[in-house]
Amino acid sequence: MADDLGDDWWENQPAGAASSPDASDGEGGNTEMMRQKTAPVPAMSKKTRQPKECFLIQPKETKEDVTKTRKRRKKKITDILAKSEPKPGTPEDLQELMKGYYSSNRSVIELEELNLPDSCFLKANDLTHSLSSYLKEICPKWVKLQRNHTEKKSVLMLIICSSAVRALELIRSMTAFKGDSKVMKLFAKHIKVQEQVKLLEKRVVHLGVGTPGRIKELVKQGGLNLNPLKFLVFDWNWRDQKLRRMMDIPEIRKEVFELLEMGVLSLCKSESLKLGLF
Repeated sequence: MADDLGDDWWENQPAGAASSPDASDGEGGNTEMMRQKTAPVPAMSKKTRQPKECFLIQPKETKEDVTKTRKRRKKKITDILAKSEPKPGTPEDLQELMKGYYSSNRSVIELEELNLPDSCFLKANDLTHSLSSYLKEICPKWVKLQRNHTEKKSVLMLIICSSAVRALELIRSMTAFKGDSKVMKLFAKHIKVQEQVKLLEKRVVHLGVGTPGRIKELVKQGGLNLNPLKFLVFDWNWRDQKLRRMMDIPEIRKEVFELLEMGVLSLCKSESLKLGLF
């Protein structure tokens, strides 16, 4: 009877059904077992497959992105000066910086009064001089001046620079000029202001080399009288490791202009004091 039903009957039977309508043993039963053994296993549906692990890939940085990042970076004074050629300072440079500094709190008329006459400026360094050769050029009668100077708590010449280390370098480099002149270090590093006041009171000093902040403090405390001063020289062209000149540093520039207001400008206008840019 199993043969009479044919293959269609087997295909329509659910899994686990009896081997025949009326028998579970015999030839028909063996045929059913063989069909179950040889029936192909259905493939796993795509819906039941395990999901694969997903990784987020960071987009590569393009040259355009790098260029935009570079453009956003604020330019520093070091970057600007590194691309510029060394250029000697001029009296006009000082005048322009003075106008820029005082313009925030001075009227137009007051700014005009700050203009210094050309006669108060010494010849500027053209970058070919050492300090000694420059000082000899701007002050050929130094030996006579320093012999006649007997007033304490004062100096004949002030050299203003940006740091104590630079001041020491300048003192060492002016040996050929100073001769037997008395030179004093006027900076704050390792030296208390009261010690400097006492030294100025005890002996005659011809040359002072230091920073504007300490010189300003000495003037304020009465330890240094500017009236006998004949020469004020700025260490204008020298650059530090960051390629900054003295007047490129905001703190130093501020102290310089505050010092100028403490009697220096009035001495320049009376032509008793000369300014030099080394």
